[in-house]
Amino acid sequence: MSTTLDWLRSHSIVVADTAVQADIERYQPIDATTNPSLVYKAVQDPALAASVQSIRDALASGAITTVADAAERLAVSLGVRIAQRIPGFVSTEVDARFSYDTDASIQAAKRIIQLYANAGIAKERILIKLAATWEGISACRQLEAEGIQCNLTLIFSDAQALAAARAQATLISPFVGRIYDWFIARQQIPSSAAQDPGVMSVQRIHRLYKSHGVRTIIMGASFRTVDQVLALAGCDRLTISPDLLGQLAAMDRPVHPMPHPTRVSTPLPEQTRNQFMLALAADPMATEKLADGITRFVADQMALEALLAR
Repeated sequence: MSTTLDWLRSHSIVVADTAVQADIERYQPIDATTNPSLVYKAVQDPALAASVQSIRDALASGAITTVADAAERLAVSLGVRIAQRIPGFVSTEVDARFSYDTDASIQAAKRIIQLYANAGIAKERILIKLAATWEGISACRQLEAEGIQCNLTLIFSDAQALAAARAQATLISPFVGRIYDWFIARQQIPSSAAQDPGVMSVQRIHRLYKSHGVRTIIMGASFRTVDQVLALAGCDRLTISPDLLGQLAAMDRPVHPMPHPTRVSTPLPEQTRNQFMLALAADPMATEKLADGITRFVADQMALEALLAR
């Protein structure tokens, strides 16, 4: 008998929202995505103790000169292990402290690609993960033009999604659960997944992209419930936590995908930096959650560096 997870996989590519090896081996995702929070959790796995110690030794000896470089190398080391266990993309995040610095983001992305190349992993397997600020999107535009594929993360608004499409990002990660959290905190509780503001945000992006023939992959992320996941069946990719993957694997109800929108002849709208910034400023949820997401990633990046420096 097919499980709900099997049904879901017939409509969307399932990505593991984890960097823990045991979870990846259990659920056999096509792709895997990481961020500083997931890397920090993963490096505390005893199975990675040798890799962590090797990085610490290199830091102590001066072979690696800064804890930021050490954290970057550790993230890539983890990504290499994941790439050896899955057939698709591995996303590796640029230091969130560069979220408002286009040049620093580009330099970091190229370092990450080179570290993967040194380990024998082709750049076609890697997605450089960047926060969807205007500066991050600008970095994405240049990197994609140079053949380096990007994953624009922390997508909370239509303006970000439009800018990502104009930048020809390979993939975007709209955050369903964090949008949901913002409205729940204000006592605006949806009556169903169909009325969930996070689900509705991804559905709007899906209609925009598919109706205009945008090639950027939409990967729904940050889910809180299985109902949110199932409401977005048919989305290109869905990155799902091990807990929710387990729940889906234990269910046996069929899954019905979102309708595919009709193509339109009108071009994708243009968007200037000023229009982007004004649209973001007019959306308090997106403004707050983008800043909050970057701040959280920075905190986890610093915690990871502290762990390595000990």
